[in-house]
Amino acid sequence: MGKTRVGVGFATGRKNFQHVLKNYILNWKESGLIENDDIEINVYVAYDLTYKGTRKSDYTSIPEEIKSMIQETHFFGEEEIAAAKEELVGRGITDISGASLLFGNGYAAQRNLILFNAIRDNMDCLLFIDDDDYPFAVTRNRYVAIWSGQQVLKKHIENIQGSDITCGYHCGYISPIPTASFIDDAETQIFKTLIEALSNDIVNWNSLREVMNNGGVTYADTKILVENEPVDVPEINRAKFISGSNLCINLTDPRRVFPFYNPPGARGEDTFLSTCLSERRVLRIPCYTFHDGFSVYENLLSGVLPTQLSRVDPTKEQNIQRFLSACIGWARYKPLLLYITQPESYREKINEAQSELSAALPYVCNYFKMREFLDVQKEMLAYDAYVSIHCDAFHKTKELWAELMDNICSAG
Repeated sequence: MGKTRVGVGFATGRKNFQHVLKNYILNWKESGLIENDDIEINVYVAYDLTYKGTRKSDYTSIPEEIKSMIQETHFFGEEEIAAAKEELVGRGITDISGASLLFGNGYAAQRNLILFNAIRDNMDCLLFIDDDDYPFAVTRNRYVAIWSGQQVLKKHIENIQGSDITCGYHCGYISPIPTASFIDDAETQIFKTLIEALSNDIVNWNSLREVMNNGGVTYADTKILVENEPVDVPEINRAKFISGSNLCINLTDPRRVFPFYNPPGARGEDTFLSTCLSERRVLRIPCYTFHDGFSVYENLLSGVLPTQLSRVDPTKEQNIQRFLSACIGWARYKPLLLYITQPESYREKINEAQSELSAALPYVCNYFKMREFLDVQKEMLAYDAYVSIHCDAFHKTKELWAELMDNICSAG
């Protein structure tokens, strides 16, 4: 039996990327993967220089003593994206507009570029990790936060054989909602109405209210860590919900792999992949990553383990802006998600969501002193108007990807 060839993919745009990568490589060394002759680790990095005003060297100038621990490192910027599009056209699969569906702009395109190259390089599996996810789990007792290191890549390698996808858990600052100090039941009902208007089967009022009560922090489930058992992800409303990070895809049969997609200017590429997985085995495995959604815990990577996690202050402009951005993101992809998963009741549900937004948003604007929250409803209206076009683009993306996978498999 030959080596297991493992790809690890990062879609990134942050200046601290090398610090994150170094920490993960040292984590792989600590878990015994670097010295394991039966495992070969390759890193794939798709970087965006416009996101935080970074330079190419912020990603590519990896110290040799770190780089030498892994097999190969591949980097993808604008030039490589253009080359991938040209290759699709050259293979006769599609024209340049079709190639842009797969390898255009945004997170879905970055992930597809990584996925395509990992398949072409004959990787057996590919683990996606976000650049603000760290290999830690945090729980708590009555007084302090309790930290544990997580062997993320090792857990996925142990479980990916026999599965199409393995996905782990997340803790930390997953929810973008600041802590809200509700004064009375009426205010609570307003926020509930807002979240229900934007919710899906994963993002919902019950789950987010618990996080808000914890100061905006999601803590790891001790039972999951102790029992250490993988479980099959159930199908809910035609989707097996996953997240885009701490996510491993089995590449041994490329024809079983689906691409990522998001509507233009929206997120949700992991959610739309979830809707493709009815006939795939998706396994939830007991490993966590800590999501540093507000970029305030980078010192975790230097060994600084806080005994208390800060509450998300609802008065800070950057926290309000993050919540606003998340609401707009949810509003942009909810129409297509409903259109795909609940087509028979789409119009009824989207009209109901619009009514809920009309009721909630004026109060939310007043609560956060920011009238821009009214844009949330405008965005949902706009994406509702184009939902059939976005659905056609989603199916076209899958068709082009399937043809590309057939082309690669036929070429040997």
